[in-house]
Amino acid sequence: MEDEMQFGIFTVSDVTTDPTTGRTPSEAERIQAVVAIARKAEEVGLDVFALGEHHNPPFFSSSPTTTLAYVAAQTSTLQLSTSTTLITTNDPVKIAEDYAMLQHLADGRVDLMLGRGNTGPVYPWFGQDIRNGIPLAVENYALLRRLWTEEVVDWSGRFRTPLQGFTSTPRPLDGVPPFVWHGSIRSPQIAEQAAYYGDGFFSNHIFWPKEHTQRMVEFYRSRFEHHGHGSADQAIVGLGGQVFMRRNSQDAVREFRPYFDEAPVYGHGPSLEDFSRETPLTVGSPQQVIERTLGFRDYVGDYQRQMFLVDHAGLPLKTVLEQLDLLGEEVVPVLRREFAALKPAHVPDAPTHAARVAARQQSQEQSQEQGTPEEVPA
Repeated sequence: MEDEMQFGIFTVSDVTTDPTTGRTPSEAERIQAVVAIARKAEEVGLDVFALGEHHNPPFFSSSPTTTLAYVAAQTSTLQLSTSTTLITTNDPVKIAEDYAMLQHLADGRVDLMLGRGNTGPVYPWFGQDIRNGIPLAVENYALLRRLWTEEVVDWSGRFRTPLQGFTSTPRPLDGVPPFVWHGSIRSPQIAEQAAYYGDGFFSNHIFWPKEHTQRMVEFYRSRFEHHGHGSADQAIVGLGGQVFMRRNSQDAVREFRPYFDEAPVYGHGPSLEDFSRETPLTVGSPQQVIERTLGFRDYVGDYQRQMFLVDHAGLPLKTVLEQLDLLGEEVVPVLRREFAALKPAHVPDAPTHAARVAARQQSQEQSQEQGTPEEVPA
């Protein structure tokens, strides 16, 4: 995959009643639907499929690596990711093992987005305290990096038992761990963490006005530069987004309104029109989605990954697959062309396993020439 910018979809794995029929899909139906959606994403030419992690109803995705491995077996080009992996309540040892295994099975088509999640009760379910959310995220990720980059780890910290002479298996594919995005809606500490390590920063970009997203991304970019990873405009940024399309914009608004009005997250709140004006939600024609999405660059700069939420709020599978057809046929080809034409040469492409393996080999060759120790990308 040589695309300069990646386009894809992410799902939060909700099981929601269809407000137009009153029917609630079973967990089994939604699990099968999400696999069909992932396959369709590849079929229509999208680059990435990302799956959330939740441990409570009405969500089904408690084990994203299992689902993503199953999807990997049925696809050949699709990059698999998460939205998000809970760095706070998962043991970093298990994350290191699970995602390295997935990386091998998917032949490198894996990255992951780390986040703290937005469900408070999940902390005690896994023996943690939500008041430690940020320190947990910081400590757990520091350990995860070491488990992936060091063969033998001796470690002690606040939140888990010490490790002595521990080796995480399998080792990352080709000696290069999955690329990590740090996902956050409102925590500057997480943007700082992404910048400190030179990792990617993913702004959910769904419920908040563009000014909020702009501030978070600008902060991450400035700190990325401060920590010496490159200029601010070379920082690796991903954005979420929400769309619902029909060829005729009035049809899109009419069809989506009942889903919006009853959606568990924002239903019974602002009107569809107000929410569309105040946040990046775009309900309309493919051309409107193209114009709105191209406008994101005006306030976040050139960025590497654009993800869309299309399968939530009880929308039936048939409708979601129609959304993917419109994305693949009419929207993404234009966005690819337009974004590529605008991007300066020094701004990096979206990270892929092949590119990172090549960069590692280049780094090794340079360090051998100079007689300095090599650095392993993480």
